[in-house]
Amino acid sequence: MNAGQASRSAMSAAVARGTHRLWDKPPWIVDDPFALILVGPGWEEFATASRALVSPEIFRRGHAGVQIRSRYAEDRLLEGGYGQYVILGAGLDAFAWRRPDLRGSVRVFEVDHPATQAWKRERAATLGLPASDEHVFVPVDFDTEDLGLRLETAGFDWSRPALFSWVGTTMYLEADAITDTLGIVARCARGSEIVLSYNLAWEFMDESGRAFLTAITPAAADQGEPIKNSFAPAEMEALAARAGLAVAAHPTAGEFDIRYCAGRTDGLRPFALERLVSLRRPTT
Repeated sequence: MNAGQASRSAMSAAVARGTHRLWDKPPWIVDDPFALILVGPGWEEFATASRALVSPEIFRRGHAGVQIRSRYAEDRLLEGGYGQYVILGAGLDAFAWRRPDLRGSVRVFEVDHPATQAWKRERAATLGLPASDEHVFVPVDFDTEDLGLRLETAGFDWSRPALFSWVGTTMYLEADAITDTLGIVARCARGSEIVLSYNLAWEFMDESGRAFLTAITPAAADQGEPIKNSFAPAEMEALAARAGLAVAAHPTAGEFDIRYCAGRTDGLRPFALERLVSLRRPTT
């Protein structure tokens, strides 16, 4: 990303979550009423630019993917009963504000690049969004700083199991940074888990996924956030195993279509491009 600026990809993802409430019928996969006000009046420009990149059908499928990756991570959090939630590359996600029902039972650590996080905190203060001791901001440059040390300084409890969410981010990082982060999760209390998304290698994508990636790759590079990697599913599972993590779930786009999009009449369904995997530190 460009130095001193908030991440453009984070803003685009927030616009996707926010416009889900405007463009799509309930039930919403993710309900984020704060997304568009956090981005501010320029959100329509992001929406227009995203829609111009690909055909309407492919845009809709990418739009669905943004909702599903956030929802899946949050479902794993609730299903596991975790008391610590670490959102890596949090962007403009408003989880700590849009889920007040979890306040007091879940401590949220938002980890992101310092420039993006500073911009978000300034927007939150301007909007009067409430601060809380259970909502902790942790600025980290994944490529140069020690995530474990930064979390510890922020009050993360290594003795308590935690759920890490890392979606929409790994494709912008060097492989070593991904490996280092998985190693930190492997140091957490047994039963801790990370839900991450990664770009599939070309041969594992479907036609819509390839078209979407072809369209967004030059745009991402122009914004200072070049896409740096992709993985075959077996490669990602091997990477996790080397870090000491076991695969808890590795769902496909088809499985998410059934889980979150069955019965929808608005055409929302995911494509095979960005795949999700849940990795867990074994309990024994």
